[in-house]
Amino acid sequence: MKSPYIAGIEANQTLTGVFLVQFKDVRQKKSGEVFLNLVLADRTGDLEAKMWDNADKVADTFEKDDFVRVKGMAQVFQNRLQFTVHTLTRVDEREVDLLDFLPASKRDPEDMFRELGAIIEGMGNPHLRGLLQAIFRDEAIAHKFKRAPAAKTIHHAWLAGLIEHVLSLCSLCKAVAPLYPAVDLDLMLTGAILHDIGKTEELTFGRSFGYSDIGQLIGHINIGMRIVSEKIGEVPDFPAPLRILVEHMILSHHGELEYGSPKTPMFAEAMLLHHLDNLDSKMETMRAALDKDRGPDNNFSGFVPSLERQVLRKERFLNPPPAQDPRKPAAAQQAPRENRDPRASASNSAMADQLKKALLGG
Repeated sequence: MKSPYIAGIEANQTLTGVFLVQFKDVRQKKSGEVFLNLVLADRTGDLEAKMWDNADKVADTFEKDDFVRVKGMAQVFQNRLQFTVHTLTRVDEREVDLLDFLPASKRDPEDMFRELGAIIEGMGNPHLRGLLQAIFRDEAIAHKFKRAPAAKTIHHAWLAGLIEHVLSLCSLCKAVAPLYPAVDLDLMLTGAILHDIGKTEELTFGRSFGYSDIGQLIGHINIGMRIVSEKIGEVPDFPAPLRILVEHMILSHHGELEYGSPKTPMFAEAMLLHHLDNLDSKMETMRAALDKDRGPDNNFSGFVPSLERQVLRKERFLNPPPAQDPRKPAAAQQAPRENRDPRASASNSAMADQLKKALLGG
């Protein structure tokens, strides 16, 4: 089994391990020497890394998405754990288990797909039900939908993260829609299931998560529109106004033009879908931020760019650890006196005696 995993790395720990290179950038110091700026990853998370010395000797021996064996030390920098690489060598893919390096949902994708199928079968609107059945009868779409992450980094960024996010959103729709009698639950569920369907082609998820060429050029909203347009023809007599509503929900689910939505939500189901989608993604981002943050032990995480804030460690805030006595050295409070090295104590006492004699003139 792989060891260590990134989730288990602690500050001031020297270690050797194999990781996936998620990001690689060759930069220059002020002196003109090169250094490496890396992000190393495994299925438990990712870790920023720097190689300051001898980087020129290894920079051309590996690329992004390669596996590397690194030796170095983990340290805290600006409230974030960072790894300083001392040595780096490329590792052949045949020497690793790929499952150790890509994060994956804790839920079984096939179980989630069956749950999704039950939701679709339970819908009363035959046109919406028929559209969803036509889409997921396509084996290529279904296969990718069961494996795709919901995002590259921000939320549900793991294998089968997309279907997990969709099922969470369906649960929110079922809980919230009944509070608003005018809302059509079948339409809400259709929007929830299809809003990110384009991510099956926008994102790549081989060795690491990234963007495909079509994802870069067109984006998941337009890809989703294309998928719906292709499959809606397989549903006899699909009403044109209903098609427009489904398309509008896909186009507007980001909520604001500056967030990438070609249109803003203009009817109740579209507005509700946007807010529930935003809620689910933000709550998962907040959970993941606390889970990944391994900075100093204080009440707040480091700054989370996607949330534009720090996150409170609520349990630590409500149940703070016992305060240390400031009059005693930290080491004395961490270990019983009998467990400390008596040679260090004797040496410190001898040095202190010599200093006292010098200061007092012998």
